[in-house]
Amino acid sequence: MNRNSRSSPIPPAWRVPLVALAVVLAGILLLYRQTAIGMVTIWYKSETFAHGFVVLPIVLWLVWRKREELAGLAPRPSPWLLVILASLGLMWLLGDLVAVNSVTQLALVAMLVVAVPTVLGIPVARTIAFPLAFAFFAVPIGEFVMPQLMDWTADFTILALRASGIPVFREGNNFVIPSGSWSVVEACSGVRYLIASLTVGTLFAYLTYQSTWRRVSFMLVAILVPVVANWLRAYMIVMLGHLSGNTIAVGVDHLIYGWIFFGIVILLMFFIGARWAEPEHMAVAPSRGSLPVTPLPKVSVPQWVTVLGLALMVGWPIGVKLALEQNVVSAVPKLTVREPLSPTWQDADVASIGYAPHYELPSAELNRAYVRGDVRVGMYLAYYRDQDYTRKLVSSSNELVISRDPQWNKVQQGSGSAVLGGSAVGFRRIDLRRLSGAVAGAPDRLRVWQIYWINGKWTSNDYLAKAYSAVYQLLGRGDDSAALVIYAPLDRTESADRAFESFLGANQESIDATLRAAAASR
Repeated sequence: MNRNSRSSPIPPAWRVPLVALAVVLAGILLLYRQTAIGMVTIWYKSETFAHGFVVLPIVLWLVWRKREELAGLAPRPSPWLLVILASLGLMWLLGDLVAVNSVTQLALVAMLVVAVPTVLGIPVARTIAFPLAFAFFAVPIGEFVMPQLMDWTADFTILALRASGIPVFREGNNFVIPSGSWSVVEACSGVRYLIASLTVGTLFAYLTYQSTWRRVSFMLVAILVPVVANWLRAYMIVMLGHLSGNTIAVGVDHLIYGWIFFGIVILLMFFIGARWAEPEHMAVAPSRGSLPVTPLPKVSVPQWVTVLGLALMVGWPIGVKLALEQNVVSAVPKLTVREPLSPTWQDADVASIGYAPHYELPSAELNRAYVRGDVRVGMYLAYYRDQDYTRKLVSSSNELVISRDPQWNKVQQGSGSAVLGGSAVGFRRIDLRRLSGAVAGAPDRLRVWQIYWINGKWTSNDYLAKAYSAVYQLLGRGDDSAALVIYAPLDRTESADRAFESFLGANQESIDATLRAAAASR
């Protein structure tokens, strides 16, 4: 009997807690299976986050490396962590109400991670702190930095080209050199390089170094190197195209060149980093033969309390979601605009401007044009109700102009403000240049303003729009929301801004009444 006990791979004190942890983790994944499936789907469809498939095996391997240290610990539940689990449940609920994948998926992974110290105790979690933290790399998040990375890449490329003696004309992230035109698009942002480098670099730093400052220093290098490498890659590709007369590095091959260059840079980074490697100090575990034979432990009262509390703290957001779904309104909203919108602005042919924003699957939408004297203004409304992950107002797929639009190109962006409902609110603003599809009398440039209407509340901030929507849904007011887009020819900045202010000042009450009437059609 003593021999069998020593040969058992799992110490007796760990058997029941491990079974309890397995049940808890399986229960969380079952309750939030739609979130988990959505996360795996993103891994499968997006090359940027394909590394998510290897995160769990790496976490399990990292935990297995700590098995001797863990065997010397006695797992004890930490019921006070149920408060954190309840907070994570609220985080998931708010993210689900406004259909934000990154929030719900981050909350799910955090629940799985926090469940470990809740069931097994803080000392156990402290021993495997890095594997637990590494699990967050499974969350497909990080594309929010793409616009900034694109701007930095364009800035560096143009600066380097000019330093090389090549004249450059720039509009936004598009630029023209004597040999042709170039654009910095999403694929040029380097976000894939950055996420891949940070994931592998973090693992490398943990396994290679022992001191905290070396690990943190290498992780910072793993962030900086791919960003700078992407700048150099973009500059080299443009130079290759320019010097070759646009015969190389102008098609799919420029992506191949980019990955080869990135691979060389990252391998060099790891090679240099390995020169400062620190040997790992292995913990000495007590001999199994010296441990007394202990019977299979019974489930204690604190463990029962913890398990029941876990079930409640993890399950309550699902219950609230099901209750809120009973208030879902299936009626299709109606957008009815008074004709004309105001006495001083008359209806015009919207084709005379030739522009429409890109909003996917709105519940209702309209695109109108108005004229007063020689001033033309367009107005677009996209109304959303009963939003979900496939159709929602605030989404990366809803844009004032889509990337590589064959008709319009974004040349500048900024912000402005106007008075709505008696108070000043901010507007998002972009300037567009027509590429093709011009009709007689249509403008070649447009200035476009955008703002959100969330159940009567105006804001141009994506995060505030999501927050307002979540709060209103919790209050039982539904998720009725809309985007208001106003656009005018950009012959001169002053004339476009005056047209916007004049149109909005004369028609804001009618616009607000139109949206409120749509919300009332339930």
